[in-house]
Amino acid sequence: MAIALWIVQGLLALIFLITGSFKFFQTREKVIESGGTWAEDFKPGIIKLISGSELVSALLVIVPRLSGLSHYFTLVGAASIAIIMTGSIYIHITRKEFLHATINAIFLLLALFVVYGCTH
Repeated sequence: MAIALWIVQGLLALIFLITGSFKFFQTREKVIESGGTWAEDFKPGIIKLISGSELVSALLVIVPRLSGLSHYFTLVGAASIAIIMTGSIYIHITRKEFLHATINAIFLLLALFVVYGCTH
């Protein structure tokens, strides 16, 4: 299980560092242009808050494990990703973007796997 946890943590960290960075360093319009139509419902500051949360969560998921810090930081990072994905799924379902909701449900399950692994 330890190897699976490392793989999932690395995958979550990579995905959320990439997507969080893109959303954080781009304008709202650029996010919308590149397929993030959900951003139409949010002000730029909220998009920065969401993407900043993704970046911090991504770092918390992997850095403590790599540096030997407490696994509780990893737990917090994975739980944060789970919360972000729950909100994302809700937004995509209300916008009838079911493919995006499904993809985010997979990320939610991966984050919950890491939470489970940190508590056992």
